[in-house]
Amino acid sequence: MTADDSNDDHVVAGVRQDSTVLGSGLSVQAGRDVTVVHQAVPVRAAWPVRVGLPHALAEHYQERRAHAVLIETLEAGRAVVVVGSGRRADVVVSGLGGVGKSQLAARHAWSVWSDTELDLAVWVSALSRDAVVTAYAEAAARVLIEQDPQIADRPPEDAARLFREWLATTSRRWLVVLDDVQDPADLRGLDPPPGAGGQVVLTSRRRDVGLGRGGHRVIELDVFAPDQALSYLTEALAGTTSSADREQWQRLAEELGWLPLALSQAAAYLADQPLLTVTAYRAMLADWRRTLTDLTPPEHTLPEHQATVAVTWSVSIDRADRIGDPARPRGAGLARRLLEIAALLDPNGIPHDVFTVQPMLDFLTTLAGRPVAPDDVYDGLTRLHRFNLITLILDRPARAVAVHALVQRAVRDTLTSGHLHHLAHTTANALLAAWPASEIFSRDLVQALRSTTTALHLHTIPALLTPTLHDVFDRVGGSLSFSGQIQAATTYWRTLHDHACTHLGLGHPVALTIRRQLAFLLNEAGDRVGAVAGLEALLADRLRVLGPEHPDTLPTRHGLARWRGEAGDTTSAIADYESLLAEVQLTTSHDFHALVVMRRGIIHWQHWRHGAHVGDPADAVAAFEVLLADLLQGSSPDELSTMHIRRELANWRGRAGDPARAVTELESLLAEVPHVQNPDNPIAFAIRRKLAGWRGEAGDRAGAVAGYEALLLDQLRDPGPDPDHPDILTTRHKLARWRGEAGDTAGAVAEFEAVLPDQLRVLGPDHPNTLNTRSNLDRWRNALEQEGVDTET
Repeated sequence: MTADDSNDDHVVAGVRQDSTVLGSGLSVQAGRDVTVVHQAVPVRAAWPVRVGLPHALAEHYQERRAHAVLIETLEAGRAVVVVGSGRRADVVVSGLGGVGKSQLAARHAWSVWSDTELDLAVWVSALSRDAVVTAYAEAAARVLIEQDPQIADRPPEDAARLFREWLATTSRRWLVVLDDVQDPADLRGLDPPPGAGGQVVLTSRRRDVGLGRGGHRVIELDVFAPDQALSYLTEALAGTTSSADREQWQRLAEELGWLPLALSQAAAYLADQPLLTVTAYRAMLADWRRTLTDLTPPEHTLPEHQATVAVTWSVSIDRADRIGDPARPRGAGLARRLLEIAALLDPNGIPHDVFTVQPMLDFLTTLAGRPVAPDDVYDGLTRLHRFNLITLILDRPARAVAVHALVQRAVRDTLTSGHLHHLAHTTANALLAAWPASEIFSRDLVQALRSTTTALHLHTIPALLTPTLHDVFDRVGGSLSFSGQIQAATTYWRTLHDHACTHLGLGHPVALTIRRQLAFLLNEAGDRVGAVAGLEALLADRLRVLGPEHPDTLPTRHGLARWRGEAGDTTSAIADYESLLAEVQLTTSHDFHALVVMRRGIIHWQHWRHGAHVGDPADAVAAFEVLLADLLQGSSPDELSTMHIRRELANWRGRAGDPARAVTELESLLAEVPHVQNPDNPIAFAIRRKLAGWRGEAGDRAGAVAGYEALLLDQLRDPGPDPDHPDILTTRHKLARWRGEAGDTAGAVAEFEAVLPDQLRVLGPDHPNTLNTRSNLDRWRNALEQEGVDTET
């Protein structure tokens, strides 16, 4: 520096002093005309270091088993990891948006945040790679300042890399929480490495395999347990509602699917409106005209970091549907559509096949504007699974897709009425296409399809009732009847009838169609008089509303004729069939098979009355031979209608005194069943049942017993139809009878005693089959007493 002419006594005019500064820090001057050395003073990190801030714990926080699992994982049977274990444990908390993943991580973070022995704690809201890099760079600037004084000036990516390297080598104790990781790719090169004393907790809505690599343990956090949900509501609503509402709280928790976020927002909504009861809130929640947004507090009133239920999931849906995902390009743009479909079905399990049958692929192809194959659908479902919007359950026989009910509700809230109607019919068509041709070996799949069809209807009423009753309803009702669940089928159709009357009107053709099904079920349950009365009333209404020429009127008249005969009024049944036959013959385009059905009915009721033949059975044989010959001229011999006539002809041959020929013809007919359907279908079982009986009548009583035993074994094998199916009860009854005929009187009594309670429970005390069993039981008990056996014991 250069001196001037100032009055400073220490400056000599005209004298120049030079100094060299080395580094930054403290300057020390040793004397005049010497070099001044500026010695650097080391900058030290201020330990402990805290970067970021965990979320505040929610009010009325509920301790959960997952927290203990997290601690156990971090401790892993050794010293507490956070205070200096030489080993490292990583935990990834994954789960549906709103289950409390961030709260679980915050609970652990706050438990150690003030611990001065924890040198470093970093909380990162890992919504993007930039967010993680920024947090790492800030941490690096504070912990690496001693090693690299210029660390704060380095590019963030470089600083983040150096920070990660430091974590891998440092002996200090540290905790890094990466909250709400959106994409595993965001952590490439940033995932905290193993290090002495290091703890890592990640939370994510995604459950990608990548998050579980490298020693990470994945904890899939679920919703509250019922007792936790009730405890939360009890605390949150204390003082705002009466303790007498406890049962209402339980029901509310169940209706919200025990989801913590939904429970907290419902409690906040109720607390803000003291005049609103829990019962009234539940009624609002059940009103599908209200959206979830209507039933949650405004966003500005929610705690920091908390979004509404609907917004929480909308972010995940957007990311799952993102077009630009290079990892899974095939499902791009399909995830949202697939979730819309899943939102209409059973939340507990939807068969995968529903999403990949041709009607659904055609629908998705139209929406996507490009061909959609099953692989594309699987990719779209995988995207939804990755974001915990659905759960793929691969170990179920039906291979199911499960969805939380509130996710479904949030998605349905976004659908317009027109789109909802279109989705309903498309999905119903897909359910029909996914239905197995034979239900014998597909019980789990069929049960799932029945449940999900019911859910589809309830979520879209009245879409599937218009313009006509969708065929999927008939498939469900028929499935219930086939499995022997007559009461369940009756309840099903009655519920549909109520819906049709409410939305369409009592006299609407759809309501009339459902009434025919109900009358049919009365007949199946043995109430033939009630079935006739129901059909008579239905026929009068159909004639009035639809007219005599309507296609639905003829089946009603045919059913009435048949059931009048079964109810014992054979005269009216024959007259009805003859009238129908004459009308069909007069039409220019008469249905050949309808003619056969009418002629069959006339022949049957002319020769069969009150469960026994009347007149000469040979006349019935001759009439059925003529009918069969006419039928064979108009159709293939292996068609179902032909098989029904051949089976009936064989039965009449046996009744006419030729049981051996009946056996021969039934054996031949049974051999042809595979040409029609699976040999284990109800037609094959019916033929086998008749075959075993005629073997007994032909003198082979042991063969009859063996035939019925084999038939029963096949009917009951797992998976098979419901053991309470009326056909199975009939087989058991026949087996009991032929045991007695074969000389096993005690076996006959035991079989009848075993089947009677089931018939009473399933068919009722007045059903003809139940009355027949009672009569046979008395017969064989008497026979047993004559053999000297005490039947009372």
